[in-house]
Amino acid sequence: MKNRISFFILFALLWHYSQAQHPRVFVLTDIENEPDDAMSFVRFLTYANQFDTEGIVATTSCWQRTKTAEWRLHEIVQAYGKVRDNLEIHEKGFPTEAYMHSVIKKGLPVFGKEGLGDGKDSEGSDWLLKSMLKNESRPLFIQAWGGTNVLAQALWKLQRTQPENTVSKVIANLRVYTISDQDDTGPWIRKTFPTLFYIVSPGFEENGGGQYHYATWTGISGDRIHGRFLGADSTLVDNKTLEEHVRRNHGPLGEKYPQVAVLMEGDTPSFLGLINNGLNDAEHPNYGSWGGRYELAIPPYKKYMYEPETRPIWTDTADEVYSEITQSYHTSNQATIWRWRNAFQQDFFARMDWCVAKAYAKANHPPTVLLNHPNQLTVKSGTEVVLSGTGTDPDNNTLAYNWLFYKEVGSLNASQLLLKNPKSSAVTFRAPTVSEVKTMHFILEVTDNGTPSLTRYQRVIVNVIPK
Repeated sequence: MKNRISFFILFALLWHYSQAQHPRVFVLTDIENEPDDAMSFVRFLTYANQFDTEGIVATTSCWQRTKTAEWRLHEIVQAYGKVRDNLEIHEKGFPTEAYMHSVIKKGLPVFGKEGLGDGKDSEGSDWLLKSMLKNESRPLFIQAWGGTNVLAQALWKLQRTQPENTVSKVIANLRVYTISDQDDTGPWIRKTFPTLFYIVSPGFEENGGGQYHYATWTGISGDRIHGRFLGADSTLVDNKTLEEHVRRNHGPLGEKYPQVAVLMEGDTPSFLGLINNGLNDAEHPNYGSWGGRYELAIPPYKKYMYEPETRPIWTDTADEVYSEITQSYHTSNQATIWRWRNAFQQDFFARMDWCVAKAYAKANHPPTVLLNHPNQLTVKSGTEVVLSGTGTDPDNNTLAYNWLFYKEVGSLNASQLLLKNPKSSAVTFRAPTVSEVKTMHFILEVTDNGTPSLTRYQRVIVNVIPK
């Protein structure tokens, strides 16, 4: 009996530890301004077991100035509730339908700064402030899919009701990602709270602003509108493919996924970088992830910005990516997202399969990847370096390996670096000559041959020191 009790205590501790590692997430969405927020929310719910979702607030934006649509969030969560038990067959930890309903709130049905200041609190801003003030060491990741006046009001009230040391502590624990500036409170937030961690392609689209054409997040699906770039496989994000893999024969949740009207899931990059896939590192936007890559900089003023930026923010930077579609290289900030498109789309399609597959064996599941050495290594210039990892697959699928030198990340851009056997589990290269310590990032991709084909990663950071 004692051993049995000890087992359950150990199990409970392990479960608690695993749950504690999930990122805390708070979503602000102008859902119903167009279909893409509902699309992103469907995807978000298929990954709900990977997040500790503390709030989902219906907001306004420049596209929806006088109403909020929390009813739509409840409608989609109700559909999620019908497939939640099925999702649990394939991966544990999905929150209950009742819990997800309980964290849905609404902001004021007013635009931008009209919802900022005395008397402008809402159930949404109060709920967000409550999350901010929790005694939590884990950061709170705030995703703004629309306007940011709910966030602005929560911060405004924080500053006026809490002592300075509490304000500083809270601000240090926030991680904000906004999909451009969809109202005029974003620039106010960045200026008023200059130390706030903030990812954004700053600027507005409405009234001919045109900022979306330059925004990183359009790499999710903006090949033909907004981004208008070449190189990505546009068939992965068109209505025909989404009909087959999401909407049709994928249960009640898939039925809530709308047709693409403008572009697919423009808000999804805000949480793609939080998915536990071995590549993503949410604390380092400059490392690159499914949600894109960003540099800490003061972007130059453009005509589509509300006002000049006054301090460094996490913002647009470029990757050079080879495209199998065009058989050529493409360099852009959107490429920091679309380079991973096949992987994140196949991953989503698999989770939609989980919504209807009644047995574990009836669907595909991602491989697990482990390195045969630490994630950080220190080597001397000129030495031969061997990196290696091992993948295992829960469905006994065949695994393919690919090593990538992520040359845009780190401080050593060795564009001519020769990788020996990059398509194997172990890759070899010679450390370049350096006169001071430099860093290099290598990504191991392991992909199974299941349907859909799923990919997981490990990242190795190599510090190269002089001889």
